[in-house]
Amino acid sequence: MTDPFYTLGIETSCDETAVAILRGETDLVANLVYSQAKIHARYGGVVPEVASRDHLRKLPYLAHDALAQADLSLDDISLVAATYGPGLVGPLLVGLSYGKGIAFGREIPFIGVNHLEGHIFAHRLTTPKVPPPFMTLIVSGGHTSLVEVKAYGEYQLVGATVDDAAGEALDKVGKMLGIGYPAGAEIDRLAQQGDPTAIPFPRPMSSSPGFDFSFAGLKTAVLYHLKKNTREKQEDVAASFLASVVDVLTKKSLEATRRYHLERLVVVGGVAANSHLRERLTSDGKERGIDVLFPERSYCTDNAAMIAAAGAFHHLSAGESHPLSLAPQPSLSL
Repeated sequence: MTDPFYTLGIETSCDETAVAILRGETDLVANLVYSQAKIHARYGGVVPEVASRDHLRKLPYLAHDALAQADLSLDDISLVAATYGPGLVGPLLVGLSYGKGIAFGREIPFIGVNHLEGHIFAHRLTTPKVPPPFMTLIVSGGHTSLVEVKAYGEYQLVGATVDDAAGEALDKVGKMLGIGYPAGAEIDRLAQQGDPTAIPFPRPMSSSPGFDFSFAGLKTAVLYHLKKNTREKQEDVAASFLASVVDVLTKKSLEATRRYHLERLVVVGGVAANSHLRERLTSDGKERGIDVLFPERSYCTDNAAMIAAAGAFHHLSAGESHPLSLAPQPSLSL
């Protein structure tokens, strides 16, 4: 009988410090996330230098606590997986360097994980018995992309945002409404109380050929509307803006799934936790005969469980590992 294979996952690409431990390829035994949201709220967004320093402070303690939670020591770890891009270069360096240090000191393999691929593996953690092929909508603060997942490790980019990502637009509109950073959850809550038809905001690129997205113009439309209508109800602005975002994401995602002759759409990333998006995609997908799946909400936002899952797959199933000279790649694509 072989010893259990444990992967230590590390995620520090932006403003979440996260450590997880995975047994095999899908059995999660520890998953800790520390959010810096309160630190960056005073600045209205992520300050890279502040984020880097806080990762440096918190990461060793999180790793210690994750090992304790799993009742393991570093001697039990078989592989270290850390995000190496995309993301902010300072935060990436912290997690990458820490992970490499453990791999070097323990003389175990190391693998760098693409953060975007990690989001796809959040689906595998939640629904391991539902394998590819499927269409994936990656929708987060930094990314809005449609990706055909032919198999784990085999991807084709179908469409991407040409400017602001959906999550980025949510945060910027939140700032206009006086909502603290990050704004996604609060806009979701406000929208529940507002009228989504109150303001006819545009649906950018919804009728254009192809599957690219654009949310910068929508954000600007909200700005001009608020300047002209200073007494507009906050709830109606949030509901109308979110309705536009959800309309565009739903239409393009389901059409791409149909066009590529797929029966399943998997939605991942921080915005995948949005209740309006979940309800709309699920209902519209059902009408079109498309099965729409979301990871558990705890796996939607940045976490190390998905990084450990992607790393374990690439090492155990694909036989890969990376040299300790691997550099961070802030603009890494899938």
